[in-house]
Amino acid sequence: MDSDLSDADSVGDLSFEAESPLAPPAELLERLPSCDWLLQGDRRQIFFPPLEAPGRPQEQRCWSPFLEHGVPVVTEEVAREALLNFVNSKCCYGSAAATDLIIQELRQQTLCRYRLETFSESRISEWTFQPFTNHSVDGPQRGTSPRLWDIEVQVPPMFQEDTRKFQVPHSSLVKECHRCHGRGRYRCSGCHGASTVRCPSCSGAKRKAKPARRCPMCSGSGRQRCSTCSGRGNKTCATCKGEKKLLHFIQLVIVWKNSLFEFVSEHQLDCPGELLAKAKGETLFKDENTMVYPIIDFPLREISLASQRAIAEHNATLASRARVLQQRQTIELVPLTEVRYSYRGKTSVYYLYGTDHRVHVVDYPERGRCTNRVDGFWLLQEVEATLLAFGGSSPGKQGIQQCLGTCTQ
Repeated sequence: MDSDLSDADSVGDLSFEAESPLAPPAELLERLPSCDWLLQGDRRQIFFPPLEAPGRPQEQRCWSPFLEHGVPVVTEEVAREALLNFVNSKCCYGSAAATDLIIQELRQQTLCRYRLETFSESRISEWTFQPFTNHSVDGPQRGTSPRLWDIEVQVPPMFQEDTRKFQVPHSSLVKECHRCHGRGRYRCSGCHGASTVRCPSCSGAKRKAKPARRCPMCSGSGRQRCSTCSGRGNKTCATCKGEKKLLHFIQLVIVWKNSLFEFVSEHQLDCPGELLAKAKGETLFKDENTMVYPIIDFPLREISLASQRAIAEHNATLASRARVLQQRQTIELVPLTEVRYSYRGKTSVYYLYGTDHRVHVVDYPERGRCTNRVDGFWLLQEVEATLLAFGGSSPGKQGIQQCLGTCTQ
């Protein structure tokens, strides 16, 4: 709203833009009749969820049917084919070594990967505001604000994180804008309300000394229109958008989060653990419910201990600040194979991991300079030189690398 100011709000009466906080002071907002539980500390509070009854009792499981599942044995043909597919996907890897290398030994292990997912909901309240545009106000006169956990909302699909914000019913208050003090504008700090500033070319002298002539930038006036306020002498308040008043209300912020715990059983092969955590496995066991119980009798003791530790950690972390909506724990079988081979008198290894036979190469013998990347880098250097010759900007080393992409294992 950039209309003319009234006599009461003349430019001379407007103050400069203050270094005031974006949020109003706490004493400005009185406590709502039914919501004294909303405002504590810095007007932002995490609300504890209502206690829920425990779920089903713990069951004794028989693991014999589960352990009968196995993963296919990796043969030399499978190992070589997986390596060839990996090499062919890399522009700087030669395929001759993958074809001619001699496989000496295959060491295969089946690992167990335990995962616990806990999908929880937390609710936070905070004061917020927006410009008041003379619409209806849903204040305490219309009723009592519900408690935050009594507000019904649509929950997203389980284990999919999301954040949503809602206005708490009957919590709205209309107040004078705390930044412009209800004027809708403030005096421009660039020209001090004069609408013009000293000419930067002649410094207000109106003439240029060398050669002696009238200043062409200000046409000899010594002043120019203020660019900060476009010559108006004042600026519209950015907080209330010129409306002079703000609508304050309590905002409910709901966060749905999926907490994850992962554990991979020990193994004697030298394959990076982060690869095994992401590897595709075969599901051996799955348990999903509002609350899951620790696995205590799995044949591999470290899996049972991981399950007990994971559930204890999630319960301790979430019990006081969130409501658990769903838990899911799984045990997966992840195959891992070390392929020891020789090529041109040198011995090395590579690894196959996951049911889809992903490959991790330790030291591939035919990894050379990528011709495509070298030619592309040379071409971009030529483009860069041309741009600079015609006054353009250089993309720089980082820009060139982004254009070429990366070539990694």
